[in-house]
Amino acid sequence: MSSSNPVRVGLVGTGAISQVVHVPILSEREDVEFVALADRDPHKARALADRFGVGRVMDAEAMIVSDELDAVFLCTPNDLHEEMAVGALRSGKHVFVERPLAPTSEGAARVVQAARDSDRLLAVGMPHRFRPEVSALRSFVAGGELGDLYAVRGSWMTRPVATSRPGWRQQRKTAGGGALVELGIPALDLCMWLMGFPEIKRISCVVSKGDYEVEDAASLMAETVDGVALTLEVSTRLFSGDDRYFAQVLGREGSGSLLPLEVYKQLGGRPLEVTPRQPRPRGGENPYTNAYRRLIDEFIRGVGGRSGILRLPEEQVRLMALVEAAYKAAETGREVHL
Repeated sequence: MSSSNPVRVGLVGTGAISQVVHVPILSEREDVEFVALADRDPHKARALADRFGVGRVMDAEAMIVSDELDAVFLCTPNDLHEEMAVGALRSGKHVFVERPLAPTSEGAARVVQAARDSDRLLAVGMPHRFRPEVSALRSFVAGGELGDLYAVRGSWMTRPVATSRPGWRQQRKTAGGGALVELGIPALDLCMWLMGFPEIKRISCVVSKGDYEVEDAASLMAETVDGVALTLEVSTRLFSGDDRYFAQVLGREGSGSLLPLEVYKQLGGRPLEVTPRQPRPRGGENPYTNAYRRLIDEFIRGVGGRSGILRLPEEQVRLMALVEAAYKAAETGREVHL
């Protein structure tokens, strides 16, 4: 498509992530023609479309094959990602799919292959990669400034959400898993991305179930082929004033942590803080939403031929394989060798 023409976009699924992130961001872009929304509840889709001036409401199946769209955003329950993404790619559309790319590593590989076969852009909702402080820490690691890594830690803990009945995230069929999927996938992606996505040699995991079919907490430990220890803690039952999102990399010559960003290096035999100054957010800006804005910007620019920064997300296939191995370790009570 011509870089001068607006990207014609449709979005499937009008849940919280669409209402708070995708629809507001897409509707404010001058290089996007927001053609339609789709949801299994058409009244909900209509209300959101009216609120943001989206052209119309369509049936999801019709949107997937429509010739009126250049790109489709998929913000549906996890079990729908694979088939919708493959269908949209095969019909010639670029696809942005919320995490996880698919419920299984086999399904994720199928989606990536469909993108490769159709020569279309495929993006996954991993906005943390586009946070400036995350990029800064990754640069320290990639440049060897912290020395050889010996340990990486990650954690994402959220407060319980009161609900009168289980939603799709609390059901194994639709979500594919609990805290390890909802929080563990992005937290694990962050840790792996900071390390440069090394090969994992072995993995163990313990999960804890509460009131629903899926786990509400998981503790994972893995070892890379280079002997780096990776630990991950996730939970949807943190009783605290705020959610907690944290990552730390430990090297022989320095260490760094997120969020907030702190970096220390050994200089003259003593630890010295070398945290780079980060730009102050403008009033009212949300770092999480801003990271999504940058990710969506790269996707839209890529669809319009103005950016080549995004690549096929083969790493998401490996990520799902690690999650599958973690569940196997939790089920058997034994360490899984990869």
